[in-house]
Amino acid sequence: MNTQKAYPSDLTDEEWQHLRILLPRKRGRGRTPKHNLREMLNAILYVVRTGCQWRALPHEFPPWETVYGYFRKLGKNGTWEMINHHLRLGIRDQDGRADEPSVVIVDSQSVKTTEKKGRVASTGASGSKAEKDISLSM
Repeated sequence: MNTQKAYPSDLTDEEWQHLRILLPRKRGRGRTPKHNLREMLNAILYVVRTGCQWRALPHEFPPWETVYGYFRKLGKNGTWEMINHHLRLGIRDQDGRADEPSVVIVDSQSVKTTEKKGRVASTGASGSKAEKDISLSM
């Protein structure tokens, strides 16, 4: 058991129990992982929640290169999307809602953007009429 003080971004025991079953399992034989999986996730959450650079990861976490490599691996193999999907389903279930939303809301800005095939016209900041008159007369 780790006796160091936890960061606010660290997983609680309950959160860890939910997440650990969603993480990829080690297959076959091979080297035993050098770093604790929970500490790897705590390090990833620290970077994500604090916005610090990977290289600025505090020294009590595994090396930043290892943490970043694991973060990328989970992104490439679809684990982050799968975790997000399961958490969303769990939250909707807790709230007594259906797994999938039954209503979609599209605001007018989204419609205008779609009509322009994804391009959005940008307009410059408009000044007062007096400022425009001054610039025209110069």
